[in-house]
This record gives sequence, C-alpha cells and structure tokens, in this order.
Amino acid sequence: MKTKVNFNSRFKNIIVVGGNAAGPAAAAKAKRVDPSANVLMFESGNYISTGTCELPYVLGGVIDDYNKIIFYSPEEFESEKGVKVFINHRVDRIDRINKRILVHDLIKNCSVEYPYDKLILSTGSKAKRIDSLTPNLKNVFTLKSVKDLLAIQRYLSNLKLKKILITGAGYIGLEVCEALIKRNIETIILEKEKMPLPSADPEIQNLISEGLNEKNVKFYGGISNPKFHFDDDYLKSIKIDGWQIEFDAAIQAIGVEPNITLAIAAKLELGKHGIKVDQNLRTSDQNIFAAGDCIEVANYFNRRPMYLPLATLARDYGYIAGENAAGGFKSVSRVIPNVAVKIFDKNFVKVGLSSIEADDQNMNYDSVSAITSNLVKIMPGAQNTFGKVIFERGTGKILGAQFFGGNEVIGYGDLISLVIKNNGSVKSLAEINFNYTPPKSPFINLLSILGKKSKGKHE
Repeated sequence: MKTKVNFNSRFKNIIVVGGNAAGPAAAAKAKRVDPSANVLMFESGNYISTGTCELPYVLGGVIDDYNKIIFYSPEEFESEKGVKVFINHRVDRIDRINKRILVHDLIKNCSVEYPYDKLILSTGSKAKRIDSLTPNLKNVFTLKSVKDLLAIQRYLSNLKLKKILITGAGYIGLEVCEALIKRNIETIILEKEKMPLPSADPEIQNLISEGLNEKNVKFYGGISNPKFHFDDDYLKSIKIDGWQIEFDAAIQAIGVEPNITLAIAAKLELGKHGIKVDQNLRTSDQNIFAAGDCIEVANYFNRRPMYLPLATLARDYGYIAGENAAGGFKSVSRVIPNVAVKIFDKNFVKVGLSSIEADDQNMNYDSVSAITSNLVKIMPGAQNTFGKVIFERGTGKILGAQFFGGNEVIGYGDLISLVIKNNGSVKSLAEINFNYTPPKSPFINLLSILGKKSKGKHE
C-alpha cells in the first residue's frame, strides 16, 4: 500500500535522508535559516545523532552506558530544533522528475510518498565486509552503529569468550583491539598489508607493532587471501602458515565505504569516492544536496577528490548543505586531512599527506624526523614522542606530518594543519615561541627540533 503526503505549497519542503552526523546538522541549520520551512528527517535505524566514533569506548567500558552516545531522541530533536524526525523509516526511491521520495515505514510495513522542494542526502557510510564472511554468521560482527554495538555486547554477555579475531588493523581495528584487551579477551589481528595501520609511514607502523607485542596481541600481516573455516553458521578458525588458529568470534574492521545505493538508483552523478558535489554541496540535480560520508571532498593540496569519512567534517558539511538547501549560497573549502586515533597509552596523528601519498602524487619532497621527551626527562610521566614532517623541496612548504606519543601530539597535528593552511615552511616551526612548564611540556618542543633539523635541506 502506498499513500501520498502533501504539504502547504506556500512553504518550502526540505527533506533530509539520514540521521547520524551530517543529517541532524543539515536539518537543524535549514530550519534556522528558513524557520517557515517544513523540515523532515528520515532515518532507517532506531537512533539519530549518535556518537559513532565513541563506539569502541563503550565496548571497552570507558563509557559505561551506550545511551550516553545518543545525543538526541527524535522527540528532543523536534522540540529543540523544530525538525520532524522519522526513525525506522527507510527511503527507498527518489522521484527526481516529480520531486518526491518513497519512504517505507519499517514498523507499520507500509510506504508513503513525500514531496520535496529541496532534498539533502546524508546517507553516510557502511562497513566493508570480507566476501566470504556472510551476514548470516552468528559470531561475526561489525562495529559501525549502536545496533552493531548492542549485538556485540549481547554476544559477549551471553558467552564466556576467550579469544576474538579482528580483521583489519586500521583505525577501527586498533581501537576495537584495545577495547577487547580492556575486557581481558585475547585478541588476534589479521591484516592484508604487512604492518598495522597501513596508512601510516613505516616508522609509525614499527612503533605500533611494538605496542601490540607489549600487549600480547597476535598480529598476522600480509594475509590477502585468508582461509576461513566454518561450522554451520559460525566462523570457527583460520589457517595461517599451516597453523589452524581457533577463536570464539570475529569483528570485521576493514574500513567503510560510502552508502550511495539511493544515489545510484536516482542516477545522480558519482565520483570515484562517492556522490559528486560542487563547492555548494549541490549534486548533479540542482534540487538535491549531499553531505557527510556519502560524498567525496576536495583535497587541499591538489584539488583532487578523496574520501574522508570524519564525523567533524560530516557535521561541518551538513551545516553548509542545510543552509544552502534553505536558500543560502555558502561554499566549502578544500580539506586538509587531520586524523587522530588512540592506541593503548599512545596517540597517533596524521595531518596532510603521508610519504606514501606524496610518492603517489609524484611530489618532490623531503622529510625530517625526531624522537624527544614530551616533558623534561626528570619529571614523572615523561615519555618519548616521535614526530615526522614532510615538505616540498626548494620551498620547504609543509605537506604533512605524523606524530606518535602522548596527548601533546593532538595539538601538534592541529598546529601543523594551521601552518599548512597558511603555506608555512618547515623551518618556521623553529621560530615559534612555544610555552614551557616542566610538568606539562619539554624544554625544547618537538616541533622546534624538527624545524631546526630541516634547515639546509631546502635552502
């Protein structure tokens, strides 16, 4: 059964598809810009406005209740933002000619058509899966949503699990590994590349590998074609180098990809990494905007499209899409990637380009690296911090940096991002007046050391 909903034609109808990060930001901004508009948001799942990045920390018990990462209920969002929210409503089709969407109510099992003047797609991303690990397996999970989290927690609470396999040693895989270690579960990591965190430079990979060894995590790299063994609907073991390794469950963490099924069906123009949008976040249809993990963004260094599924970027772009759908004309800027991840008692930060990416783009670059204490060495808690900066030969212009150490590296990444934005050179790092207090900072800042080491390399 299909019914139609019609609104008062005097007011603009803005519909947002997807309710996680970009969607709520877009819906709230659209309503603020045009308070008279009918703004509706549809979400196929049970929750909106959730903290996806916080999922591993709920799993590990750092956050003690999953409800703490659900920032709005539909009722709260409507009351505070003036946006009508529909959860458990899946958008099945976009009728671009008649400017209507077909929505399936998953609770009532019926379909309803809604008209729109402007449509915003914020369908996000979905977890990648290994082809041979089908969704029907009862002990294989992903960690992409609150629903996924609850499924893992139920499985862990009902059974006394001793050993879990993680497929993938990227950001999510390493965070999940730490969460399981906190729960005293033996952890195995399987990675198709030879070293953990393949997006990092080799120096960082070696440091992470050492950290995994210290935590007694068994890491198997260079496994591109794993041989899994099953028993009915359960994954039981994997064969590596002639050895049969058994485990109780598996969590897939091989990355995410844009959720663009709806856009494909609507014949919107796609790029290499997701929905193609212009600088105003408008798609190939002038009445449809898109934001969040379902789109590709412009790389700061070469303007090439890239995929960068970050919650902060999704939120910022959501605001812009919402403003423009409501009549604004705001543009997005090219993006400097700035990503951080906690790995046990250390933190990894990557900003701008890595050496691998600079090689891929045939850039003429050089680099400097250093290891120094994050505090004065005689202070309690002092530990080594690694830093590496890559820069353009000749000009010395910073192209990227990576850090591995304590909490201080988060600030290093943000400072490098600002220097890149201002076209700063690596030697300028030696000219910054860094603060100093023995309990909180080193006598000579790591960035200053890197700047001094670069002198003569690009002059």
